[in-house]
Amino acid sequence: MNQLPPPTRVGRPQTAPTNEYDDGPFTFRPATKDGFTATVAIQGPSGSGKTWTGLCVASGLAEGQRFAVIDTERGAAALYVNDLDIAFDTLPMHRYDPRDLQKALAAAAQAGYPVVMVDSLSHFWKGTDGTLDQVDKAKSKYGGNKFAGWKDGTPLQNDMIEALMSYPGHVVVTMRSYTDWVLENGQPVNKGMRAEQRRGIEFEFGVAAEMDKSNRLRFIKSRCPAFRGLVLDQPVGARDIAKPYLDWLRDGAKETDPSIWVDAATAPEATADSLLALYREVEASSALAAPLLHPDTGKPISLGDLIKERGTALKAATS
Repeated sequence: MNQLPPPTRVGRPQTAPTNEYDDGPFTFRPATKDGFTATVAIQGPSGSGKTWTGLCVASGLAEGQRFAVIDTERGAAALYVNDLDIAFDTLPMHRYDPRDLQKALAAAAQAGYPVVMVDSLSHFWKGTDGTLDQVDKAKSKYGGNKFAGWKDGTPLQNDMIEALMSYPGHVVVTMRSYTDWVLENGQPVNKGMRAEQRRGIEFEFGVAAEMDKSNRLRFIKSRCPAFRGLVLDQPVGARDIAKPYLDWLRDGAKETDPSIWVDAATAPEATADSLLALYREVEASSALAAPLLHPDTGKPISLGDLIKERGTALKAATS
């Protein structure tokens, strides 16, 4: 009868050291509206007035300051600069890699624009080098399996949306839309208009509305009670949308200045402990993904990653 070999003792596998930034405590804090900014999405077919309305909303949110427009619509926004008598700067985009939108947002944040408008966000989904293109390119890594290509495409899309929602100022986006037909019992059924973006994208925004070719705007989602179920004919964006939204956000809240966090993260006197505390403060304000440009390399980086990078380096230097 064969005997089993004697047991061999092996050491327990070494676990990776705990990352103090990523494994912080779960701490509940009093709920406040401090630091919240407006995020507005306007979708509609060509000719519905979404660019015009978006510019009016952005201008109202900017309250007289210049704002930034990330333009994928061949200069459509700039055509209205004299008609609307508002001040904004544009950045024309011709490739729509989601990472390029992150870079553009970081540049806008670095320049201190209080509002950024993306006209339109649809291109970063289905335009040249957009998310769908990235998925199609990635499928070759997985034997031509396009479904597997989403392993690459989904993180790019998610990181882009996170950077957009974390912009240190107000955000307005437009999106193209189309009629969504589905088959039910073998018959085509009209399910209404759908944005040319990831399904459910409207739920990322504080306020989302759709426009038709009669310039009629209908709110389809709103955290602001003033807009729920509201329909506006030929809305005046600054008066009808921006002002009531700002009034609601500011009711009982104090505004925060994200540049204070950036200054603290790059301060010469910062320590590993102070940067860890700063990270927790930024984390509590849901601003870790705020896009900015690295002070040394000039490349896009999130505020959270900048704090973590410097804090980790300082701790290693003193250990």
